[in-house]
Amino acid sequence: MRLMRHGPKGAEKPALIDAAGQVRDLSGVLADITAATLSPQGLDRLRALDASQLPLVERPGRIAPPWSGMAKFVCVGLNYADHAAEAGMPVPKEPVLFLKAISALMGCNDAVVLPQGSVKSDWEVELGVVIGRQARYVSEADALDRVAGYCVVNDLSEREYQLERGGQWDKGKGCDTFGPVGPWLVTADEVPDPQALSLWLDLNGERCQSGSTQTMVFGVAKLVSYISRFMTLHPGDLVSTGTPPGVGSGRKPPRFLKPGDEMRLGVSGLGEQRQRVHAWDSALIDG
Repeated sequence: MRLMRHGPKGAEKPALIDAAGQVRDLSGVLADITAATLSPQGLDRLRALDASQLPLVERPGRIAPPWSGMAKFVCVGLNYADHAAEAGMPVPKEPVLFLKAISALMGCNDAVVLPQGSVKSDWEVELGVVIGRQARYVSEADALDRVAGYCVVNDLSEREYQLERGGQWDKGKGCDTFGPVGPWLVTADEVPDPQALSLWLDLNGERCQSGSTQTMVFGVAKLVSYISRFMTLHPGDLVSTGTPPGVGSGRKPPRFLKPGDEMRLGVSGLGEQRQRVHAWDSALIDG
């Protein structure tokens, strides 16, 4: 299944994409797609529906994050060896973990607003892993059973805040609008091998990132198992698994986002995002 939410902020409606690619309204079945919806039982109830009998949504409008109630936005750094090389950092011996603020979360096509004083804002296309069952000290062999599905993530980063302002990476990762997710949550049964997905990102029509999850240093099962040893993962939590090479800070000379830029990005089978970059404007954030 491909699950999505659409509508203005605070008034999102649940929907699914049927086999013909049409948007079908789920609001007569459930009030919202929440963390509880992502449990095996919740997804089974949706699979039992006859999508052809659900009302069509002719013009979905704004596409929102595909589910509500995310409690943790966990990210993995330097998880592609060639990206670590362009960053001038060694390939990690264990996964590098950090948390992205939930307030960074936004819809896949919402405006990206540069923080005040930003000079080094950057792009990162990533595979997102959505948890559907609690994971605590889960084995690597059982880890994928805890996954509800997958999605596209743009792990936007302000490199000066991240690397030059002291402390850990979180300062440059959790800025408002720096967490576009979606357009859909694609359930795990439709992604038989999460290590066989292509990723790409274009900036102003120029291909900047192109990679495959096959080249991850640590695969999805390893990451879910590893993270579950440091924090309990709950339904609705999101793990963003790292980015392939081609980010702005790795270019020679470096290239960073500026107002008017447009990003297009996607992961095979999981849909595409498109974001326009804007100068600081709180009205665009509060929307």
